[in-house]
Amino acid sequence: MGFARTCSVALVGVEGVVVEVQADLEPGVAAFTLVGLPDKSLTESRDRVRAAVVNSGAEWPQKKLTVGLSPASVPKAGSGFDLAVASAVLGAAERIDPRVLADLVMIGELGLDGRVRPVRGTLPAVVAAADAGYEQVVVPECAAAEASLVPGVSVLGVRSLRQLIALLTDEPVPEEEPAHRGGPDPLLAGLRMPGTGTATGAAPYDTGHDLADVVGQLPARTGVEVAAAGGHHLFLEGPPGAGKTMLAERLPSLLPPLDRQESLEVTAVHSVAGLLPPDKPLIGTAPYCAPHHSATMQALVGGGPGTARPGAVSLAHRGVLFLDETPEFGSHALDALRQPLEAGHVVIARSSGVVRFPAKFLMVLAANPCPCGRYSPKGTLCECPPSSIRRYQARLSGPLLDRVDLRVEAERVTRAELTAEGARGESTATVADRVRAARERAARRLAGTPWRTNSDVPGRELRNRWHAAPGAMDEAERSLERGVLSARGLDRVLRVAWTVADLVGRDRPDARDVALALQLRTGVPRGVPMAIGALT
Repeated sequence: MGFARTCSVALVGVEGVVVEVQADLEPGVAAFTLVGLPDKSLTESRDRVRAAVVNSGAEWPQKKLTVGLSPASVPKAGSGFDLAVASAVLGAAERIDPRVLADLVMIGELGLDGRVRPVRGTLPAVVAAADAGYEQVVVPECAAAEASLVPGVSVLGVRSLRQLIALLTDEPVPEEEPAHRGGPDPLLAGLRMPGTGTATGAAPYDTGHDLADVVGQLPARTGVEVAAAGGHHLFLEGPPGAGKTMLAERLPSLLPPLDRQESLEVTAVHSVAGLLPPDKPLIGTAPYCAPHHSATMQALVGGGPGTARPGAVSLAHRGVLFLDETPEFGSHALDALRQPLEAGHVVIARSSGVVRFPAKFLMVLAANPCPCGRYSPKGTLCECPPSSIRRYQARLSGPLLDRVDLRVEAERVTRAELTAEGARGESTATVADRVRAARERAARRLAGTPWRTNSDVPGRELRNRWHAAPGAMDEAERSLERGVLSARGLDRVLRVAWTVADLVGRDRPDARDVALALQLRTGVPRGVPMAIGALT
């Protein structure tokens, strides 16, 4: 009769629960029972573990074997428990000293030949182990760099079960030849699930775009700069080819680099989603996600059959979510964005439990003015009937647009702008320097509070603690009385005014800053220059 235990981690969204893996051997007919609320892929680990143990040169115990996963009330999914199950079985069979296994956390899938394969969600699993007080984890060698991002945890990377047995029994560690021999590594194949990248619109982290490539569009460029400086949501409306997509693609490069905590949050989400590049264990720049307009509500906010997966709003966490051709998205999918826009996270309820994913993102909407895209109050090129234009513009609900701080019209680029010498505007580096300085001013002002950017600060706090210059809000308050602004809209104008003041370098917003914020909110000219530099 033998007993051994070790630990692994069950993931619920991007949060982990440490699971104790117990193995018990008793005399009787040889059988292998796995209990503790496992899913189908975990149930199949019985065959994987048996083959891996035998092919690693160890003897499989010919007794009644019971493996329990505790706590039994927590659903367990995936193949990441294989390594812990195999080690517990070998400990119960006294091939490994059970005392050595008790304080280890093991994460990894086993191949039939005993090789240890990486699984999605290694980083959040190691974070959960560290939070529970464990100091040593065992992971696949190719995932050791990701696991080492968690401070205070000793990481042991192994290529095979054979190597792990040797390390835990003080035997000579065998050399393991890589299976791919210079070709594609099959160990990494399971990390990227088919469709997880394309369906949600996840893009490379550094696309190398420069803001100077955008010709003209001074109001839209100002809107992008203000959005980056204060974390404000942005709506760009204009004809096809005006540069809306170009501006959105260049917005992430204006955002400051992620700090350590933000990088860990973003990396954890991408690790769970299977989108973490093998050669880049830590994401240090703002992510960019641009789903196609055919994306479903599950693709946007997360979900799907079985275990809930992160959606586009979570893959854009601490970065930019760009919805091109926004009126073409489903109305239910767009309305589902309202909750994460306000809360900064998304909650997905399923019969098996509730999953919570972070979703603090900067949203950029882009739309044509009409179905043909040529409608303009100044021209007659559009042939769409007025009823068609109204229906098209009504696809964006009022409650969703009310949560967007900046609404800017991107006008058609003229021939003179396109062919003029020196038509290039300011570069990304120049604008990014102003954005970084504005964020530093805001951070100093908000020090000691739970908020980091102007868009985070509740309107009540802005009105009570940080006042604009005397008389600066008069025009905005008159707009509220006339019904042009809602109460939420007035608060958002004040937030944008603070961002403009931070960009310009003022201690608090004056009437010009509020006027520009009003113009960016309503689209109605207020007699102020649109360039940030002209306000100094």
